Order: sequence, then C-alpha cells, then structure tokens
Amino acid sequence: MTDQTQTPVEEMSFEAAMAELEQVVSKLERGDVALDESIALYERGAALRKRCDAKLSEAEEKVAAITLDAEGNPTGIKPVDGL
Repeated sequence: MTDQTQTPVEEMSFEAAMAELEQVVSKLERGDVALDESIALYERGAALRKRCDAKLSEAEEKVAAITLDAEGNPTGIKPVDGL
C-alpha cells in the first residue's frame, strides 16, 4: 500500500479514502496476505468505509440545503406524490 495508511482516516478526503479502500479490497481479494495482515486490512477498510459514508452524508446534506427553499420545499421542480 501507499503512505496513505499513515494518514489518520478521520483526516482523509472522500477521494483519498475511496482510493485506499479500493487498494485494501484488491489486496484482500488476491488472498495472498497472512491472516494477521488480513485482519488489519479488514479493520482499516471498515474505518475507510465509515469515512466515505460520513463524507457522502455531508454532501447529501449540502445538496439538500442548496435545492430546498427556506421552508424546506423543493425549488425548481414539482413534488411528486409517493416519492
């Protein structure tokens, strides 16, 4: 892996966390790592996934704030019942 593993997960951007997560998954899928390393990789991968989920949630909240007016109604689109 790269030096990214030295970066605390909490400080990583979405893009950096996603790139490292892809590396972790690739290495685990190859199956050529020792059990101890597999466990450490899985743990790092879980933390990276959590970071990605948190960053996506932040982005969704920002988008919702941009596309809703002050009263919380969608702007520029007509609401559809049941959606």
